[in-house]
Amino acid sequence: MTDVGWSLIEPHLPPPACTLPTGGHPEKWPRRDIVEGIRYLVGNGIKWRSMPADYPHWRTIYGFA
Repeated sequence: MTDVGWSLIEPHLPPPACTLPTGGHPEKWPRRDIVEGIRYLVGNGIKWRSMPADYPHWRTIYGFA
């Protein structure tokens, strides 16, 4: 994903839980990596467990999708 594409998508994502008054753990993976993992999964039509090692673990992406 290009920087321009990310700048269009990022404002539409909910804020990280750690920035809210109720608190939460800081996110382990950058949101851009999660979104790119989801796009890879949908674009290539692969199974969850077939995610390449270049992306976060499939369970992490599944939790955000």
